[in-house]
Amino acid sequence: TVARIIARYYQALGLLPRGHLIETHRADLVAGFVGQTALKVERAVKSARGGVLFIDEAYALSAAGGNDYGQEAIATLVKMMEDQRSDLAVFAAGYENEMAFFLESNPGLKSRFAMSISFKDYTPSELLDIFVGMASEYQLEVGDDVRESLLDRFDGAPDEFRRGNARSIRNLFNEMY
Repeated sequence: TVARIIARYYQALGLLPRGHLIETHRADLVAGFVGQTALKVERAVKSARGGVLFIDEAYALSAAGGNDYGQEAIATLVKMMEDQRSDLAVFAAGYENEMAFFLESNPGLKSRFAMSISFKDYTPSELLDIFVGMASEYQLEVGDDVRESLLDRFDGAPDEFRRGNARSIRNLFNEMY
């Protein structure tokens, strides 16, 4: 959501001609055979030119080792980011610690991703608001007793639950539904 908004702002400011967003992840950029990975990265970058290439869970490109082609994808991406820098913005998203490892996986990455934004985990109250919003989409009302119970649960939730942010709430809502 934030990447889409920024893409539109970049276009409105004249920084990007189209301001569209192309969302990708590891499977869109990494192939299983030599030479195919670079082609996949090139296709993704070409489709994003004039806008934003958004790589979700970007750390997955650097996570594996051995015969993995993630490093080839990163190297190709670094080159293309430099070549297309006036016509392309690239956003990479993921968990903070894993993203630090990703940025260290190639000497050119850190300087090309010069700015980072960390999003705080939702508060228990915000998680409750998200839950109530999901319920309202199903035309369900969440009673006061359920709200209190959920707030207690969110207050005592482990860090892993909060790291998933809204995804954890969606899973909880689906389970309860």
